[in-house]
Amino acid sequence: MTIVHLRRARTSLVLDARGPGLPRVVHWGADLGPLPAEDLPALVDATVPPVVPSSFDAPTVLSLLPEASAGWSGRPGLAGHRDGRDWSTSFRLVDLDVRDERATSPPDGTAAVGPELLGGAPLPAPGVNRWPFLSTVEVRAVDPGAGLRLTVEIALDAAGLLTLRHRLRNDGDGRYELRELTPVLPVPAVATELLDLTGRWCRERAPQRHPWPMGAWVREGRHGRTGHDATLLLVAGTPGFGFGHGEVWAVHTAWSGDHVTVAERRPTGEATLGGGELLAPGEIVLGPGEEYASPLLHAAHSADGLDGLSDVLHTHLRARPEHPRTPRPVTLNVWEAVYFDHDLDRLRTLADRAAEVGVERFVLDDGWFRGRRHDLAGLGDWWVDGEVWPDGLQPLIDHVRVHGMQFGLWVEPEMVNPDSDLFRAHPDWLLQTPGRLPPEWRHQQVLDLVNPDAYAYVLGRLDAVLGEHDGIAYLKWDHNRDLTEAGHAGRPGVHAQTVAVYRLLDELRARHPGLEIESCSSGGARVDLEILRRTDRVWASDCNDALERLSIQRWTGLLLPPELIGTHIGPERSHTTHRVHDLGFRAVTALFGHHGIEWDITAIDATTRAELTAWVALHKRLRPLLHGGRVVRVDHPDPAVQAHGVVAHDRSAAVYAVSRVATSAAQVPGAVRLPGLDPHRRYRVRPPAGVPEPALLELTPPAWLASGTGVTLSGSVLASVGLQLPALHPEQALLLEAVAT
Repeated sequence: MTIVHLRRARTSLVLDARGPGLPRVVHWGADLGPLPAEDLPALVDATVPPVVPSSFDAPTVLSLLPEASAGWSGRPGLAGHRDGRDWSTSFRLVDLDVRDERATSPPDGTAAVGPELLGGAPLPAPGVNRWPFLSTVEVRAVDPGAGLRLTVEIALDAAGLLTLRHRLRNDGDGRYELRELTPVLPVPAVATELLDLTGRWCRERAPQRHPWPMGAWVREGRHGRTGHDATLLLVAGTPGFGFGHGEVWAVHTAWSGDHVTVAERRPTGEATLGGGELLAPGEIVLGPGEEYASPLLHAAHSADGLDGLSDVLHTHLRARPEHPRTPRPVTLNVWEAVYFDHDLDRLRTLADRAAEVGVERFVLDDGWFRGRRHDLAGLGDWWVDGEVWPDGLQPLIDHVRVHGMQFGLWVEPEMVNPDSDLFRAHPDWLLQTPGRLPPEWRHQQVLDLVNPDAYAYVLGRLDAVLGEHDGIAYLKWDHNRDLTEAGHAGRPGVHAQTVAVYRLLDELRARHPGLEIESCSSGGARVDLEILRRTDRVWASDCNDALERLSIQRWTGLLLPPELIGTHIGPERSHTTHRVHDLGFRAVTALFGHHGIEWDITAIDATTRAELTAWVALHKRLRPLLHGGRVVRVDHPDPAVQAHGVVAHDRSAAVYAVSRVATSAAQVPGAVRLPGLDPHRRYRVRPPAGVPEPALLELTPPAWLASGTGVTLSGSVLASVGLQLPALHPEQALLLEAVAT
């Protein structure tokens, strides 16, 4: 039919859709420029692999859906059957629809270029796409013998983010059981290393990297939620790639239930990245005329290392219609201040102190509802506890709002304690296999929201709590356990439960316009781009230890921009690790995100309160830059030094943090380069005024720092030579501002 060349930002996608089979991706990666018409078929021909000994007699090429009928011997793109039949497919291309919505250049100033076509009909008139993307391709194919119809949706947006989704329809007479439907993209042979993330509770987003061997590197999430160990991004790249160098390709599976993300390299030469939903046996069975859509697979390419990937993803997220448009309010969450000890006078005093230091949102955490004096009971009984709150929550809400702060409330609607009125009344409202309960987790079971009665109850109670109170602007929505043996009506239930949770969030926000919701899941166990279509930030981790948070936030930020990541100043002694850190280290770590406090600030002295006030004021001053600029991370050779920053898109200003996370082999670890600045402009670099500098190991800091006026150098020098910094004690940080002169 045609060859399609999509170009956006710094990315090109070339599809060979001449048929008769499914299109293949000829190129996904760096922008190829405006190719002449005669170059497209030449490019396609030049990338067809040779016929080699002991193989098929004709070249085998990888399509958008790998099929055995096309010679693919790796993981199938589609797995399923119809009572043991139709287990292998051979799709034939029926139609191709290309849509181009012209737009202005994206925020970084790179050109937004539309698709080029060779053959086929002219471009259709601009229309409204399913997704808010600029260029889309819809591929329609059928396999009459198997009774299946496949639609492949491809989109490329102004940031250069590529998105894929498969839709499979059963056109046959009988039922078709689907086991897997996974979009994949080819990666060139120069990508020989893999990086992904793993983790656990309070240590989310731990990076791991290794050479990319032959075979499949498969990351499966079987938690019924995204998971503390979710990879977020699976990255393939050239040898030694880092934050600021190397060519990299990455995919993200946007789904909050069980999922799979795969990197596969075949001895025949192909290498692919892909991802989709991880389905249990019998979970998706399509009746005649029924259809299944895979989760969105987001894919990004960068010629400038991992920071380039983040730039693509952050630009995409900030352009979404649902992205928060108001300044992210500095938040105080009361959990580590009061835990379950709810007392109106104490909380009023805490709100008074919060307002004094500059807090803009006050969140009442767990313990406000009926029977909830500890985590053993009450979950599911979403009525205000009259014994603890005889006059309800409104007096506290009013007190908070008098100070000009928003009021927020903690909920965990998807769970239930066996010791609750809800469980005693409806023990049948659980996700479970027939005849037994799943093991308890934090004294909880999971409500079956696919059950219409359970769904209506949860929606009704949340709606009532919001409707009965004037001024609840925010919900911290928690999800504190995995879904284990999660069955509905005797069938696997994770897929349907995930869809029901999405529907619940959508309906609640439709009923209460302006309500903001945080995705918390025992910390960072539900962080993905599908849940973020319905929520306004994520809680990166239950760990507020600043040392742990440096790594957690660094790698969560690979996917998400700072304004979507909750980052709080915790107590001097960490609740989860019992480490002790000074306020400066905690404040610098928490500065680069959706800033907040989780600390009993009624118990601190006046000097500490004044310092905290100064840090909050600094965050507010820097907030437009922190929440709108380009994130950069420093590839420093000393693992004891971690540095990162945010640079304004016009490169007029930047802020950097340099942290010593451990002792170094060298007493002076070497100059720290400051990336991202305009090489042709000069910048004055110095610590921001108004906040204390850390205690220094040296009696005399470097001369440029001791002067108090900083140093003025070109962006080129700062990026290539860098600055010698003071020899910080372990677990201390220095903040630097760079302002163009």
